[in-house]
Amino acid sequence: MDRYLEHWLSPSYKGELYNMNEELDDTYKAVFRQCYPKLLFYATRLVGTEEAEDVVQDVFVELWRRRDSVVIGEQILAFLYRSVYTKAINLLKHQVIENNYSAAMIEIYERRLQYYQPDHAEVIKKIENQELRQEIFGAINELPDKCKEVFKLSYLHDMKNKEIADTLGISLRTVEAHMYKALKFLRERLSHLLLSLIIFQQNC
Repeated sequence: MDRYLEHWLSPSYKGELYNMNEELDDTYKAVFRQCYPKLLFYATRLVGTEEAEDVVQDVFVELWRRRDSVVIGEQILAFLYRSVYTKAINLLKHQVIENNYSAAMIEIYERRLQYYQPDHAEVIKKIENQELRQEIFGAINELPDKCKEVFKLSYLHDMKNKEIADTLGISLRTVEAHMYKALKFLRERLSHLLLSLIIFQQNC
């Protein structure tokens, strides 16, 4: 099971989705797996890390409740971005009233909301690209140290296997073994990302 979905459906989290676990169908879970990382990253930009997860969970709970009226198709991600944005606005309005924020703080929130409007395609693209890079580099950092070093020299510094072997003082065969191990791990770890297939398919 996807690690995000597993977290939300675990007894330790005890979120509303956990109580709905037995009802969730495969289509809904597929949308969750595809959209959750992007929406969480987006929500974090709007309301901060502490509140972002609750905002996104509320959106998915609402999506499930409205499953008979919401069509899950090509526009579902845009719909979810808009839903996250709307919930973020409501949350920030509540915080402004509850905490009696100053005019300067309110202006900061207003500018943030204006900049991150989901209708701004270029902003959304930048957010998704940054989230994607973070996930890829996060996966790379999970590699064993030597394996990670070899992979970074190859893909980030564009070094040939022979150059890597000479630089690290190891055999060419050892470099090839590290590359095989790294690519195998990353293909599996990033299997849900289309970009990962583009990056690694030539080395399959």
